[in-house]
Amino acid sequence: MIEDNGPRVDRAAIGPPEHQSMKDQHELDVACMRRAVRIALLGHGLAEPNPLVGCVITDPEGHVIATGHHARHGGPHAEVIALERAGSVARGGTLYVTLEPCRHHGRTPPCTDAIITAGISRVVYGTADPFEPAGGGAAVLAEAGIMIEFLELPQVERLNRPWVTRVTKGRPWVIAKSAMTLDGRIATSTGQSKWISSETSRRLVHRERGRVDVILTGIGTVLKDDPELTARQGTPRRLAMRVLYDPDLLIPDTAKIIQTARDVPTLIATNAVTLADRSGHAERLREHGIVFMELTADSEDKRLEMMLRTLHKEHDVANVLLEAGGGLSGKLLRAGLIDQLWLFLGPCILGDQQAPGPMRGLSPGWIKESTRLELLSARTREQDVVLDYLVDQGD
Repeated sequence: MIEDNGPRVDRAAIGPPEHQSMKDQHELDVACMRRAVRIALLGHGLAEPNPLVGCVITDPEGHVIATGHHARHGGPHAEVIALERAGSVARGGTLYVTLEPCRHHGRTPPCTDAIITAGISRVVYGTADPFEPAGGGAAVLAEAGIMIEFLELPQVERLNRPWVTRVTKGRPWVIAKSAMTLDGRIATSTGQSKWISSETSRRLVHRERGRVDVILTGIGTVLKDDPELTARQGTPRRLAMRVLYDPDLLIPDTAKIIQTARDVPTLIATNAVTLADRSGHAERLREHGIVFMELTADSEDKRLEMMLRTLHKEHDVANVLLEAGGGLSGKLLRAGLIDQLWLFLGPCILGDQQAPGPMRGLSPGWIKESTRLELLSARTREQDVVLDYLVDQGD
């Protein structure tokens, strides 16, 4: 969901390094790093829970000779792929990578070893590795005599923010999706919402459903709309687990997500007390293939955080697509548990004060107390406007 509208640089027009100004070199560095970001995004839906990483290699004259991205969890890293593609031509060249090269032995050997062996003379990286066992790759390369430079770009920071959130906060990245009218309503006052957004916009949502680990919704949405919450268009890159937040265990046996739980992994997060009180209903749901998560925290904010942390810790969940009404969405936003907003504005106006909006339960007395957002992109799809925002968590 990151767009790059920066300038392209023709390396041949700049000339070889000895004839470049520092400004020329910086422009080349920025262009190559932005290209590495675009390449990294090719791994979305395949590489997680690992970070999305892209790599670009230029020869000693500065021409791009190879690229690579981390394409699957447990597979070779972006630097190794790019170096293998470049071969001996990489010697003396520059390697651009969105994340500091790793120095540890894990499922794959250290990228620092491959970079040193290839004879790379300069490494430009966009984000320091916050994961302590892996951090320090830049220092290892510097000790080997390789020139190291850190290039800070907003595109790189945005690319890595989901992974950094998982590492530092111990929970998955949460994207809240809403389709709404131009006056901010997600349905009529009678609950009818098909369709506010266009078919093209809905295809985008199905594509994202096929790239995330979890599709999260609340009991209100299930009782009103009875959704399937599956990727039914295109070719999904992974099968997302459906998670229902249902603290009072009100879900009927007849709901679509219950009837299809044998085919699609489905988990219900509910209060531990409720699960004990409604043990008979819970057992019938288990017979359909439902798995339960017991929430024991003493407040709803803490229970929601517990749910996300447990998904990360016990189910290796990297990212969550929230498709819910204003109740659950508002609670998660208020608790600081939504990281990104993905909004589809349809070309219609309801003008009905009773119609629901995308967020409830937020009552700031002043504009300055409202949740602040950072616009990532604004695009059009047919007659829709698609807005992509980062939520300011105040970190």
